Amino acid sequence: MRYYLIAGEASGDLHGSNLIKALHEQDKHADIRCWGGDRMEEAGATLVKHYRDLAFMGFVEVLGHLRTIMRNIDFCKKDILAYKPDVLVLIDYPGFNMRIAEWAKRQGIRVAYYISPQVWAWKEGRVANLKRDVDKMLVILPFEVDFYRKWNYDVTYVGHPLIEVVKEEKEKTEGLPISDKPIIALLPGSRAQEIKVKLPVMLQMVKHFPAYQFVIAQAQAQPDSLYTDMIGKENVLLLKNQTYRLLTQSKAALVTSGTATLEAALFGVPEVVCYKGSPVSYWLASKLIKVKYISLVNLIMDKPVVKELIQHELNEANLKAELEKVLNNGAYRKQLLEEYSVLWHKLGDTHASQTAAKEIITLMAQ
Repeated sequence: MRYYLIAGEASGDLHGSNLIKALHEQDKHADIRCWGGDRMEEAGATLVKHYRDLAFMGFVEVLGHLRTIMRNIDFCKKDILAYKPDVLVLIDYPGFNMRIAEWAKRQGIRVAYYISPQVWAWKEGRVANLKRDVDKMLVILPFEVDFYRKWNYDVTYVGHPLIEVVKEEKEKTEGLPISDKPIIALLPGSRAQEIKVKLPVMLQMVKHFPAYQFVIAQAQAQPDSLYTDMIGKENVLLLKNQTYRLLTQSKAALVTSGTATLEAALFGVPEVVCYKGSPVSYWLASKLIKVKYISLVNLIMDKPVVKELIQHELNEANLKAELEKVLNNGAYRKQLLEEYSVLWHKLGDTHASQTAAKEIITLMAQ
């Protein structure tokens, strides 16, 4: 069978790579073409376009790259038609993928969506378009099943793919210690835009915590120079493509909002969540987004488990105070780790990639 997968960022590349492995295991004749990253290519797919050329964040930033985005959409449609897949598998990345889904449906192409767009956060009315365009919706957050049920949309919960990733990583040896000092991990994101905004604030902590080694999780698609220009003469290490090794050895983490907040929690690392965007993008988001929290940890737990420093709150004084708390307040650390255990239980001990692959293959057989 012929599969066409589209992922537009680092987390999609990770989960897409495990899905590709599962598809190859369950379909020995699978031929897979994808938009994604190095991981998906290494898993056995033909890579058409890398996500580093696709990842634009924020309302203003997207408008500035609109011409590029439209060219990518047009190219994607032509490539899909030339490939003639048996199924189109969309992985998150809703701004791009929902447009492709609408078009693909008109072409008579079967569409599966793995990792639902966060329509529960904003533009809830988009559910109607998903019902119309997507033949099989595979969700990874427990509360999404109930959300879609309100719209009479029957979706399939496959479990969260990070569970299997973290379990596998924990079973591996940690290798050589990264540092003799206790480590504070900095996870400023995967896109150049967000790294330039958040990393300078995170780096202000270095002078306040000299007993610790600060280590940046360098995004695979970003050059060293993006980080070294900001690090300057500070004693900060760069670790590329080894985020999970870093988390297994970290005492605390400063994490940008997104999947990384959940990764840190599942590895049992006390964290502070950091978010800052352009003033206009943040203002628009505050008017449109309806969720109470920005971190997946707090969203899944439906309460403020980890501290979120958002926009103007993300400053040197606040970040220093919160980092001191997660490092030195024993009662707070203990409570946080207990909440992490509950979080793991909520997500379930499942094999999301294998389940998703089975659902996709079943869809093609219908």
